[in-house]
Amino acid sequence: MLDQGRHHGRIKMLCLLVPAFFAGMAGPFGASAATGSEKLFDPCATCHDLGKGARHGVGPHLDRLFGRVAGSLEDFRYSESMRAAGAAGLVWTAETLDKYLEKPRDFIKGNRMVYRGMEDADDRQALISWLETASEQEPASASAAGEVSTSSQVRDLADAVLQMKGDPEYGEYLAGDCVTCHQASGKTAGIPPIVGLPKDYFVTALFEYSTGVRPNDVMKLRVANLSHEEIAALAAYFSSLDPQ
Repeated sequence: MLDQGRHHGRIKMLCLLVPAFFAGMAGPFGASAATGSEKLFDPCATCHDLGKGARHGVGPHLDRLFGRVAGSLEDFRYSESMRAAGAAGLVWTAETLDKYLEKPRDFIKGNRMVYRGMEDADDRQALISWLETASEQEPASASAAGEVSTSSQVRDLADAVLQMKGDPEYGEYLAGDCVTCHQASGKTAGIPPIVGLPKDYFVTALFEYSTGVRPNDVMKLRVANLSHEEIAALAAYFSSLDPQ
């Protein structure tokens, strides 16, 4: 059992490192370089990569987005609702993106994106116009860019936890450490949101961090001491929440 004082001290130290870590990953579309319409992409950039050599992150990369069938990239684990939308004929165009970005969770019920939406129609149009040009790059290949893929080891670990009945009340207690960095409201603020993530995605992501499939030293250190019971509890708690 970790000493509580040392444990929370370490978490506070990690939280000082996390914003700097993600700021370094922002790339050419990060807040420091953004101007005009490009600035509107800042909330998207915490979860989506874009530009030459783009990779999947919390969300799929956005290169060659226009004309893409929703939920169709084979090497990304979409929600069932997103894949169903694609199977029903949803294709990303300026028109469909405008409707989706206004209220993502209303447009596709049950999708994983926790972004609450962009109310201003002019802002949506400016962002979509910018994306039409910015998303024309070829994405990186999985072998060249270290694309996130779920290994058999990760899948086995995740399956074992997903068979457990997580205690959401225990998860709420443990979540105090998580929300010192990830916002409890589900907003991004430069760090990927975790509120409302489905259990399978949440659990798999934690094991991908712990095994190095997702390269993030801060998260790898943070999840190293979590037991299967604790991971199951956290997944049960965060999956039960809706972004504010």
